[in-house]
Amino acid sequence: MRICVVAGPGPGPARLAPVDDAGAPAGPRRDVPGPDALAAAVRGAPSDVRWVWADTPRTYPAVLAAGARVERCHDVGLTEALLLGAEGRWGEPRSLAAAWARLTGGPVPPDPEPPLPAALGPGGDPDGGVQDALFDAVDVPAAPAALPPGTDPLDVLVAVHADQQRRVAAARAVSPGFTLLVAAESASALAAVEMSAAGLPWRADLHDAVLVEALGPRAPHGGRPPRLQALAEEVARLLGDPRLNPDSPPDVLRALRRAGVLVSSTRRHELRGVDHPAVGPLLQYKELSRLHTANGWAWREQWVRDGRFRPEYVPGGVVSGRWASRGGGALQIPKAVRGAVVADPGRVLVVADAGQLEPRVLAALSADPGMVAATQAGDLYTEIATRALGRTDARAEAKIALLSAMYGGGAGSAAPALAALRRRFPAALELLEEAARTGEDGGAVRSVLGRTSPAAAPGWLDGLGPEAAGGRARARGRFTRNFVVQASAADWAGVLVAGLRTRLAALGERPDDARLVFFQHDEVVLEVREELAAAAVGAVTDAGSEATRLVLPGTGVRVPLEAAVVRSYAEKG
Repeated sequence: MRICVVAGPGPGPARLAPVDDAGAPAGPRRDVPGPDALAAAVRGAPSDVRWVWADTPRTYPAVLAAGARVERCHDVGLTEALLLGAEGRWGEPRSLAAAWARLTGGPVPPDPEPPLPAALGPGGDPDGGVQDALFDAVDVPAAPAALPPGTDPLDVLVAVHADQQRRVAAARAVSPGFTLLVAAESASALAAVEMSAAGLPWRADLHDAVLVEALGPRAPHGGRPPRLQALAEEVARLLGDPRLNPDSPPDVLRALRRAGVLVSSTRRHELRGVDHPAVGPLLQYKELSRLHTANGWAWREQWVRDGRFRPEYVPGGVVSGRWASRGGGALQIPKAVRGAVVADPGRVLVVADAGQLEPRVLAALSADPGMVAATQAGDLYTEIATRALGRTDARAEAKIALLSAMYGGGAGSAAPALAALRRRFPAALELLEEAARTGEDGGAVRSVLGRTSPAAAPGWLDGLGPEAAGGRARARGRFTRNFVVQASAADWAGVLVAGLRTRLAALGERPDDARLVFFQHDEVVLEVREELAAAAVGAVTDAGSEATRLVLPGTGVRVPLEAAVVRSYAEKG
C-alpha cells in the first residue's frame, strides 16, 4: 500500500490519498490538520506503507520533528530525475509541476533551483572528465515550481506517481535493478533528512585547539590569523611584491613569472616541481588558508549549532549518483579537524568504509575471473600487483595504473603496469574501453542498477575542427569510462544506507539510540549508545553483505566493510 501526501514545509494541513502499488486509488482521501496529525498518521499506519510525496526535504522534516519516523517513501522528484535519465532526457526539469506538464502536454516549467552539479559543459559534454569532488554545494531552492492555476495538487501527485510506476516498469525491462535504484534513492533522501536533524557531534573546544595550533589565535574582524599573515608576508617578500595577495591565483601567477618561474597554474602538483624559495611557504599558505576558509571559526559559527554539525545533504546530487551537500563542505571533512568529532558521553562512534570499492565494483561488472578472484584479498591493490606484475612491492604501481584505467588519465610512468593489467585482466580493462568508446561516440552508459549518464546533444561536435572535436570526444570518453564504475559504486552505497538505517532503527528503543550521523561516498559514521556498539557493528556488516548481494548478485566479488568502534572520528585514521 502507498499513501500520497501533499503537505507544505510549514505547519499547514496535509492531504492524504491511498493508492495501490500501481498508483491506482485504493481508498478514501482524508485531510489532517498539520504536522502533528500527519506524524500520528505515520505512526498509525502499517510499517510496510510507502509514503509518496513530491520532495522529501520539504515534507519529511516536519514529520520527523513531530516524532514520527517514516520507514519507506517514494520521492517523486528523485524518481523523475532517474526516469528522465533512463529515457534519454537527462537534465530536463524534474519537479512535480514539470512531470505533470509532460504528462498532460502543457508547457514545462523550469526547476526553481539551478541544475545540480553534473561536471558537464555545453550540450551535455563533460568538461574535463569526472569532477564530482569539486561540486559540494548547491543553492537551496526558494519554492517548488508552481502548478497551473485550478489544478488540485493531490490529483496531480496521484497521477504523476501512477505514470512513474508505469515508466519504472519500462525502465526495468532494460535495467532489471531499476526498481531497487528508485527505492534506494528515496531511502537515501529519508536518511539525509535524519542525518541533518541529528547532526554530527562537534566539540568547539577541540576544534579551537586545532585551529590555534595550526593558525595562531583568531584574528579580529575576520582577518588573517598570525601564521597565515606571516606566510603571506614571506611569500610577498620572496617574490619581490609587497602588495601580493596570495589568495589571488592570477596575482601569484604573475609574480611567479616575474620571478622567472614559468608555470601555467598555481595548483599544488605543478608548484611542487618548482625550485624557488617562495614555493615552500606558498604551498604552506595554501594548505592553511583552505583550513581557515573551509573549516575555520567562521565556518563553525555558520554550521555548528548546539554542539552538532548540521549540513543539508543532497542524495544523487551529482551526475554519478554520489551525494552533494548544500553548504558546509559536509563531504570533505579533512583529517586535520576530525579530532573535533567526538561522541557524546555514554555513546561511541562506529566508523566503517568499503575498502577499495570502485575496483571491486569493476571486477563485478566485468566478471573478469582474475580480478574477481583478487577481490577475496584484504588489500586488492597488493593482490593485483602480485597477479599482474609478479611483485607484492609493486602495490603503488598497480594502484596508479588501475586508477588511470578507471579515470582515463594519461598513463605516463604507469604505462608498463597498465599494459600488464590489460594482459592479466582483459575483461575488466575492455569494459572500461567499451564505455569510453560509447562516450566518444556521444552515447550514454548505465550503472549496474540503471542510472544513466547524459548522452551528447545533437550536433555536439558541429563547427569544431579535428583537434577540438577529438579533445571533446576524449573528454566524454573519460567521463563515461568512469561513470559505469563510480555510478555503480554509488548504487551499492545507496543500498547500503537504505539497509543500514532500517537495521539501526530496530536496535534501540529511541531513535537516537543508534543512528547514522555522517555519510560520504563509501564511508558511514554511526553514533550509538555504548552498550549497542557490538550490535551496530553487526548491523554494518549485515547491511554491507546485503548491498553486495542485491547490487552485485552472483558475481563472487567480496566488498569488505570493516567497522571500528571509536570515541573520536580521528581515531579511525
